[in-house]
Amino acid sequence: DDMEDIVQVGTIGLIKAIDRFDLTREVEFSTFAIPYILGEMKRFFRDTGWAVHVPRRLQELRSDLAKAKELLHNKLDRDPTVRELSDHLNLSEDEVIEGIVAANGYTAGSLDTPADSAPAEQSRTVADLIGEEDPAMEKVENLQTLAPLMEKLNAREHRLIELRFGQELTQAEIGAELGVSQMHVSRLLSRTLSKLRAGMLTER
Repeated sequence: DDMEDIVQVGTIGLIKAIDRFDLTREVEFSTFAIPYILGEMKRFFRDTGWAVHVPRRLQELRSDLAKAKELLHNKLDRDPTVRELSDHLNLSEDEVIEGIVAANGYTAGSLDTPADSAPAEQSRTVADLIGEEDPAMEKVENLQTLAPLMEKLNAREHRLIELRFGQELTQAEIGAELGVSQMHVSRLLSRTLSKLRAGMLTER
């Protein structure tokens, strides 16, 4: 962090110490002031050091977990389990798991980070290597384009589309519903779908 910000934060702690210092206690001013200065600095790092904002309770739990992990690792000569961490910290296993998950928000990597050591113009980023094309995205785009075209249909065409694709009726069932032949339903559907298809091609 910028040193100027840290000095300013420390100065706030110093001012608080000056305001609260009591000469009658016969304590060195430096001894009294240091906890105030350090407290402000720790609060600053706690509030600004996280890549993702998490509640202060979880920020403090991350620190407790880190200390507990180190202590238990030295004692057990292996990484401690969630149960061992919860017993050591007098917390439930759910709370420990919540703290571990929250700790992942302390740092964040950029999707633009190079994923290999190739020259810059040939290098791929992390974003190039993760995720995959979502086939549902094309459906969403089609629906967005289709919605205003549907509004332009007349009542009969709209009813026809609703029966065929909304209620999933067969052409014979639609004919019975509308009082026309299956052949006529087929022609109406073909004409209506051609109108919608042409509209979508024009919109794109």
